[in-house]
Amino acid sequence: MKKFSNLLFLPVAALLCLFILAEVNYPRLAPHSQLALFAMLGLILVFLKYPVHPRVADKPAFQVLDIMLAAGVLLCFGYVIVQTEPLFKALWFDGKSLGDRAGAERVVDYVVGAFGLLLILEATRRTVGVTLMLLAFLFLLYAAFGQLMPGWLFPHRGYTVERIVSQTFLHSQGIFGVALRVMFTYVFLFVLFGTLLERTGATRYLLELARRIFGTSAGGPAKVAVLSSGMMGSLSGSAVANTATTGTFTIPLMQRTGFKPAIAGGIEAAASSGGALVPPIMGAGAYMMLEIVEPSVTYLQIIRAALLPAILYYTALLCIVHFYAKRERGREGVPINQERGGAPIEKNQARADSPTGMQGIVFFMAFLTLIGFLLMGATPFRAVSWSLLVVVGVSLFRPETRLGISGILKAMENAAHSGVSLIAAAACVGIILGVVTLTGVGGKLPSALLPLAATNLILALLLLMVSTIILGMGLPSSVCYLLMAILVGPVLLDLGVVPLAAHFFIFYFGMMSMVTPPVALAAYTASAIANSRIMPTAFAAFRFALVGFALPYAFVLRPELLWLSAAGSSPEWWIVIANLCLTLVGTVIFAAGIAGYAFKTLIFWERGILFIAVALLFFVPIDMQWLWVHGIALLASIAIFWYNKVKSAPMISSLDNF
Repeated sequence: MKKFSNLLFLPVAALLCLFILAEVNYPRLAPHSQLALFAMLGLILVFLKYPVHPRVADKPAFQVLDIMLAAGVLLCFGYVIVQTEPLFKALWFDGKSLGDRAGAERVVDYVVGAFGLLLILEATRRTVGVTLMLLAFLFLLYAAFGQLMPGWLFPHRGYTVERIVSQTFLHSQGIFGVALRVMFTYVFLFVLFGTLLERTGATRYLLELARRIFGTSAGGPAKVAVLSSGMMGSLSGSAVANTATTGTFTIPLMQRTGFKPAIAGGIEAAASSGGALVPPIMGAGAYMMLEIVEPSVTYLQIIRAALLPAILYYTALLCIVHFYAKRERGREGVPINQERGGAPIEKNQARADSPTGMQGIVFFMAFLTLIGFLLMGATPFRAVSWSLLVVVGVSLFRPETRLGISGILKAMENAAHSGVSLIAAAACVGIILGVVTLTGVGGKLPSALLPLAATNLILALLLLMVSTIILGMGLPSSVCYLLMAILVGPVLLDLGVVPLAAHFFIFYFGMMSMVTPPVALAAYTASAIANSRIMPTAFAAFRFALVGFALPYAFVLRPELLWLSAAGSSPEWWIVIANLCLTLVGTVIFAAGIAGYAFKTLIFWERGILFIAVALLFFVPIDMQWLWVHGIALLASIAIFWYNKVKSAPMISSLDNF
C-alpha cells in the first residue's frame, strides 16, 4: 500500500505544478475553482506523504486510512469545484452555484464543508504540527461559543455550526481566501524555481562561490555558511529547510575547522533564519504583503524596502563571526580557518566535485531574467514563469546542468515535497481568517492596542514583538506573519508609523522566532546535523541573530532604511545614505559587543558602553538637534577600539563565555 502511495505521489505532484503554471498565466477556471483544485491536489499529496504518526507508517491499516483520507479530499474539494465551475452547471442545486446560494445552502453543503474542515485540520497536524491546528480549532470554538467568553476575550453573540462552516469552507472569506491565493499565485512557483535550480547544480555553485570568497579569512567556513544561507534562504523562504540543505555542507565544515558543534549549529541557524529577508524572492513574505499591506504597494517597493535591512543583518552576522573567530584564533593551536590535522583551506583550492562555470551561468541567467522582468513591470508570477523557462533552456547546453524530462519531473516532485506543508498551513490559516471576519475580532483587538500605541509607541511595538515571537514558535515564519497581519492589521495603520515598516516589523520577528528559545525550530534542525545539544545550539543561534531583534525597531523609527520617508513617500537619497552609514557603523559596533572582541577580548564595562552606543546610533533620529548624541556614541566606540588595539595582546577566552 505504501508503495502505491509513493507511485501516486509523482504524477499528482507533476499535475499540481503544471496546473499552477498554466492557470496563473492563462486562467480558465473561476477563482473559487482554481483554489479548490489547488488545495485538493496539495492535500492529496499531504495524505500520500505524511502518515498519521511515524510509528505506524508501515502499518497496512493506517496506510489504507491515508488513502481513504486522500479520497475524502478528492470528494470534498471536488464537490466545491463542481458546485462552482460553470462547466458543471447542470449539476447545481436549483441552477445556482455555491456562491449564489449563500445563506440558503443545502444539508449536503454543510456536511461536505464540515468534513473538509476536519481534513484540513488533520493535514495541518501532519505537516506543520499541533500548534497551528489547535489554534484554528480554538478559533472555531470561539466562533461557536463567543457569548460565553469573558469581557477580556472579546465576546460576541455566537454562531451556529452551519454559519461557521459556510463562512470558513464554502465561500471565499475563509479557506479559499487570501492565504491560499498567495500560495497559489506566487509561492509555489518560486518553490519550483528553487528546486529546478537545485537540480541543475546552481545551488552548489552558490556554496562554492562563498567558499572561494572567504576561504582564507578568519572564520572562513562560518562566513561561507552566512553568505550561502542568505542566498539559498531567499529561494526557499523556510528557515528550517534552509538549515537542512546548506547546513548539511557548512556545519561539518565549520566543525572540522575548530568550531564547537553548538556554535557551528547556531551560526547556520541564525544565517538560515534571515534568508527570507533577502530580496528578490523572500520566500512567501513579499507576496503576502502584496495582498495585505494598506495602502497597497508594488513588488518592487517591497524588495527595495527589504534590501538595506537584509544587508545590515548579514553584515552583522559576518562581523560577529569574524570577531568571534579572531577571539578564538590559536585556541588549542588550531587556526579557526584550518582543518584539524590538515592544510589551511585555500581560496583557490580545487575540488574534484567543484561546480562548473555553466552552473553559475544558469544561476545568474535565472536571476537576471527574474529581476529584468520585474523591472519591466511584469507580475511576479509571470516573471518567475519566464525564469523557469530560462533555467530549463540554458541548462540544455551542458551535460552537467541538463535536466531532461526526468530531471524536470524530479524537480516537480521536490517542489511538492517542499510546498505541500505550506498549502495545508495556508488552508488552516484560512479557517482563522474566516472566523476573524465572522466575529469581528480583527477590529476588537486593535481597539485594545490603540490606546497603548497612542501613549507609548515603543511599548506597543514590544507587545507586537512578543506576540509575534510567541505565535511564531512552531509555525513557518510566513504563516506567523500572515496570522499577525490578520489579527493586528487594522491597528498598523494607526500606530503612527509607515504601514510597510510595521508589516516588516512583524515579518522580521516571525523570522526571529526560528532562533528564539525554547522553540527555535531552525536551531533544532542545526543541532541534529551538528550532533549537539539542542538548548546550547538554540542559545548560540539567538546570540548570533541578536541584531535581528534590534533592526526592526531601527527601521520603524527611521523608515529611511526601507527607502521610505515618515510620510510613506520616497526620501531624499542623501538621507537614506546617512541613515545607512550610521546604522552600518552601529552594526559593526554591535557585532563587536556581542562577540566580545575588538583587537582583544573586551571586558564587561567596554561591552556595556558599546551597547549603549549602538542604541544611540540605531534609534536616535538624524537631525541637527541630535548630532551631538551620535558624535558622543561614535567617539566612545572609537576610543574603546583604539584602546584595545594599542593594548592588544594574545588573550584566549573560553567559547562557553560567548
